[in-house]
Amino acid sequence: MALRWRWLMAPVCALAMVLPVVAAEVKGVRLWRAPDHTRLVFDLSGPAEHKLFTLGAPHRVVVDIADTELLAELDRLNLEGTPIVQIRHARHNSKDLRVVLDLKTQVKPRSFALRRHEKLPDRLVIDLYDNVKNTVKTLEQVGGERDIVIAIDAGHGGEDPGALGPGRLREKDVVLAIAKQLNKQINRRPGFSAKLVRTGDYYIPHRERVNIGRRMRADLFVSIHADAFTRKDARGAGVYAVSTRGATSETARFLAQRENESDLIGGAGSLSLGDKDDTLAGVLLDLSMTATMNASLDIGASVLNHLGKVAHLHKKRVEQANFAVLRSPDVPSILVETGFITNPQEAKRLRDPSFQRKLAQKLSDGIVAHFNSHPPADTWLAAQRDRGSQRHVIVRGETLSGIAARYKVSVAALKKANGINTSVIRVGQTLNIPSG
Repeated sequence: MALRWRWLMAPVCALAMVLPVVAAEVKGVRLWRAPDHTRLVFDLSGPAEHKLFTLGAPHRVVVDIADTELLAELDRLNLEGTPIVQIRHARHNSKDLRVVLDLKTQVKPRSFALRRHEKLPDRLVIDLYDNVKNTVKTLEQVGGERDIVIAIDAGHGGEDPGALGPGRLREKDVVLAIAKQLNKQINRRPGFSAKLVRTGDYYIPHRERVNIGRRMRADLFVSIHADAFTRKDARGAGVYAVSTRGATSETARFLAQRENESDLIGGAGSLSLGDKDDTLAGVLLDLSMTATMNASLDIGASVLNHLGKVAHLHKKRVEQANFAVLRSPDVPSILVETGFITNPQEAKRLRDPSFQRKLAQKLSDGIVAHFNSHPPADTWLAAQRDRGSQRHVIVRGETLSGIAARYKVSVAALKKANGINTSVIRVGQTLNIPSG
């Protein structure tokens, strides 16, 4: 009997020896479209080596993932608006997974792996950059002088949801809504031009956000976020500027560390420091940032003052920490935390479109108030000040007395300059501001 059982087991053992060992599994696939590229993300059960190459006639991108099995369904991906016609897959070399992207047009592909981070699995990221040359838009002009340009950056996005609040409220959605409202508010002001860094649900690495602001030739870079903390009772909005010498509080240090980790979630890929060694690059950066840090603190103080009129403030001064997204050497930059999304009461307000508009209005007021007092020399606003007159376009929520106080003139002088004898004003109305 023992011999018989030994004979029955032999084929099973032999079969087990020849079965291929799969090192990883693709458990999920997601697709994101950004203005200049398409991102394809494979969720893996563990790390896996890969190689990528392209083929022509027709254009294809081929990705071989070593010792990997596909469990996710590729045919459910929405390819509309992307350069991908279809995605095919097959077994390669009996154990590797080969994925073929059939393309409508040629692209510039880039791939990199992201290791497991907190609740996120190992991932393989494929970026397909559009093979087009971007044209630089000329700055909008008012009366021959340039606008003051405000770059508005909605934090997180795409693969990186940011902090999560009650009811699966995602930071990336809240801050994009506020950023779009701020964009509208600032563009209503004469002499100002607002531009969104992120216009949809996709991720941009920190350094690229900084570079986008510089390419816009921004006078101010504003990054919008919503706080998260380990305690649900933590609350309040805040404004932050960069610091190269440490954080001004434990909260600022915690928030900077959390925000800086976004590249581990959304994926920054490989970055080049250029032709400078790390030490020299750091010294040059710190030297060039001295002036912009001072300007950032001044602008941040104005924004914080106006923000406090609609939201509870976590701190009544501008805090500093080493936020990666604020490390621009020549563009004043601030990070606005609009509230704690992990606080149930504040999360409810942040979800409300009406409150989002109020926040955006106060942020706009703070930005505009600073530049009204300190307009860059080559701008329309500076020219208006030199001519001794200014114009103001009324936006929702403003009063005649509030406008008079902002420009440091009396209500009577404001009425006289505009030939009005009432305090009733309307949205969109343009007022001539007399010299003080």
